[in-house]
Amino acid sequence: MSLASRETEEMAVRDVINQTLDEEMERDERVYIQGIDVHGRGGTSNILKGLDEKYGRERVRNTPISEVSIVGSALGAAATGMRPVVEIMYCGFLGVAGDQLLNQVAKMRYMFGGKLDLPLVIRTKNVMGANAAAQHSQALHHWLAAIPGLKVVCTSTPEDTKGLFKAAIRSNDPIMLFEHGGVYNKTGQVPVEDYTFEIGEAAVEREGEDVTVVATQAQLWNALEAAEQLGEEGISVEVVNPRTISPLDTETIAASARKTGRCVVVDDTPLSYGTQSQIAADVSEEAFFDLDFPVQRLGIPDVPTPFSPSLENEILVDTDDIVDAILTLA
Repeated sequence: MSLASRETEEMAVRDVINQTLDEEMERDERVYIQGIDVHGRGGTSNILKGLDEKYGRERVRNTPISEVSIVGSALGAAATGMRPVVEIMYCGFLGVAGDQLLNQVAKMRYMFGGKLDLPLVIRTKNVMGANAAAQHSQALHHWLAAIPGLKVVCTSTPEDTKGLFKAAIRSNDPIMLFEHGGVYNKTGQVPVEDYTFEIGEAAVEREGEDVTVVATQAQLWNALEAAEQLGEEGISVEVVNPRTISPLDTETIAASARKTGRCVVVDDTPLSYGTQSQIAADVSEEAFFDLDFPVQRLGIPDVPTPFSPSLENEILVDTDDIVDAILTLA
């Protein structure tokens, strides 16, 4: 069913997250939230505001400043029947919980022969362009996607935030859910009805004929803006939102590239070993004989993010960069 045929309301991404958690906590009493300052302050970006008053300290639980214990205790709760939603303040802090993520969360279902459900959602945020310095300014979904046993979701729009978040909470697999600080205030139409999106299914956000742009999170918004600009010049750009990084919907992405014959992949991870490199490799393998040009990649140079605003702007990909990359394929 198309978005146009459903009742919708305009919402910001941050409000969608809050509303979705509220609906899922009301629907299933096993769902609870835990993390640093989630009770009283609404979490890092105040997105959880009001949930503590409605559900109390038992279901909106403050933790010590210890990511390893936040993830480890939630893993134990998930293994014994609860459905925890964990907040890790910034994706860079996932490293503190590295052993739990790599050796426990990702492997337990496999080591129990698939007989153990692990309905655990670990939500964190990528941040770029906020002048927050190196430890708080990075995107790490590619790192978690390289760990077998984890499903990695990247939310980008209000509509996909609701559908993906609900699917993640209802899943019996551990899900890494990456939000993006740069899209929290982006608004769009969201269906009022209850719905989920399949984890592992990409979406064509804008149809086009001349070139495919595959873009995630904040870069998806830049790609849509670039497509709008180039459309005024007669260049038809198709924009694909992967939604899920692992598993990746290579079929939808490659089909778009085969149709247009040209492909640009944009992501906030570093160019070396980044998400765009994996997607570009998949497209090259699946659509090689239909491509008129090599796949172009846009991402962050292989440097930590500078604190200086002028230096940070130098490494960020913006709409103009995407436009230039598309024009090189003309």
